[in-house]
Amino acid sequence: MRMTPSTQPIRFFHRGRIVDVGGVHPTRSVLDWLREDVRCTGTKEGCNEGDCGACTVVIGELAEPGEKGAVGGLRLSTVNACIQFLPTLHGKALFTVEDLKAQCGHGHDATRHEKHPVQRLHPVQQAMVDCHGSQCGFCTPGFVMSLWSTYEHHQEGGTQPTRQQLADDLSGNLCRCTGYRPILDAGQRMFDLPGVRLDTAPVVEALASLKHDATFDYAAPLGQRLDHFHAPTTLAELAALREAKPAAQLLAGSTDVGLWVNKQFRDLGDIISVGDVAELKVIEERGSGAAAELYIGAGASLENAFSALVQRAPSLTDVWLRFASPPIRNAGTMGGNVANGSPIGDSPPVLMALDAEIELRRGERVRRMPLPEFYVDYMKNKLEPGEFVQGLAVPLSALGRQLRAYKISKRFDCDISALCGGFAIALDGEVVKEIRLAFGGMAATVKRAAQAEAALAGKPWTQASVNAAKLALAQDFKPLTDMRASADYRLQVAQNLLQRLWLETRTNDPLPVAATSVWSVMPHAVALDAVQGA
Repeated sequence: MRMTPSTQPIRFFHRGRIVDVGGVHPTRSVLDWLREDVRCTGTKEGCNEGDCGACTVVIGELAEPGEKGAVGGLRLSTVNACIQFLPTLHGKALFTVEDLKAQCGHGHDATRHEKHPVQRLHPVQQAMVDCHGSQCGFCTPGFVMSLWSTYEHHQEGGTQPTRQQLADDLSGNLCRCTGYRPILDAGQRMFDLPGVRLDTAPVVEALASLKHDATFDYAAPLGQRLDHFHAPTTLAELAALREAKPAAQLLAGSTDVGLWVNKQFRDLGDIISVGDVAELKVIEERGSGAAAELYIGAGASLENAFSALVQRAPSLTDVWLRFASPPIRNAGTMGGNVANGSPIGDSPPVLMALDAEIELRRGERVRRMPLPEFYVDYMKNKLEPGEFVQGLAVPLSALGRQLRAYKISKRFDCDISALCGGFAIALDGEVVKEIRLAFGGMAATVKRAAQAEAALAGKPWTQASVNAAKLALAQDFKPLTDMRASADYRLQVAQNLLQRLWLETRTNDPLPVAATSVWSVMPHAVALDAVQGA
């Protein structure tokens, strides 16, 4: 029997026009399509796992009216092209380094500056040249695209980033030649050059014409098999589709699933993408009184979810900005990070410290459970066939405790945790009224330190109590030795983090932020902006 691919093509805006793509497998990456199919080779392949940022591109989507951070009606987000599947571009705009040339008067629909009608390089590129920000040049296009996103956002707002904000924005881009000083110089220099802006009007018009309410169904053959990519647009459609196809692979941000294809060469078969379900991206406060909660839809990006938490608990800023990188946080979802169940995921320790519940759905049935109960064993959970994660609920009362989250990794930015701790404590005078100690990287799953918590609950918040809790940690966890850390190191550091928690929250002479964080003298402006303006 001859199989024919779906007649519904992948349609998106690229290089000044809407393109229709068909016949490519649903797991073909945006990077491979760019480099091999349309010969846009400015975007580079480095690690091919979303780590180095050489493949950074910018995705444009229609912004909601009055949306904070929008650029001329568009939501612009950096992502890693190497781990994004091509069908996820349906209805969106794809910007690459080649588009910057067009903005300067070379190529399609160029935007020209009145006093400088033809400019050979975009200000971002020219600044990199002026400041000697490139040597081998391999990583440069990725840096340029991250800087271009920053440039457009700040030009729209009439602002300029601080040097630390530029460093935060570039934390997903690695350079092993010039280092970061000249690149950060370029990030500041680009605002001194004659301005060149993206003409968003034709992009907005094109995306409006591509807007669709029905489920996007795409199919292409793999050998004798026909693989499907389904992208429902409503929660009800997603629930029905998931129940009908319980064996299909759920796809959120592709920041982990993409690696299954690139690095492990897994055969995914049919895919159900949740990225077009607006109801899954909701972040809002619900309920009142003791039942009040912050509800985070499972499809909300890591960036937006952590921003919402930090708005209410600024002490979580560091773990937010050290969670992977902006391109990963823009694409990945908190629900996906939790559902993945990795023992070194950075969201679950924070959420467990906040007494979060996970909300699961199968068809019309919705159920909740405390997050610690969701995990059964290494990469195993209580999801039933046809069930999916619908959301996460954080009690607002938990956000009133003293909260800390500590991430330990070999590299400060954009690295996988050796261990991560999420802690919450409430004191009644000098007595521990409530305590939550959750660790990732210490066991087969993220879990709370039950015996260490018991050693502290109802006890004076003193060095003696902390010492007893440190001993109890050795009973809570028997960590493994792997390439990131030894078992002894992990246990020692977990005990040290408990000591740090006490030093920062003790009732008598707690350590100020200046004694524990370098960001007290060079703050993350991006986080401060989010907290003040969210």
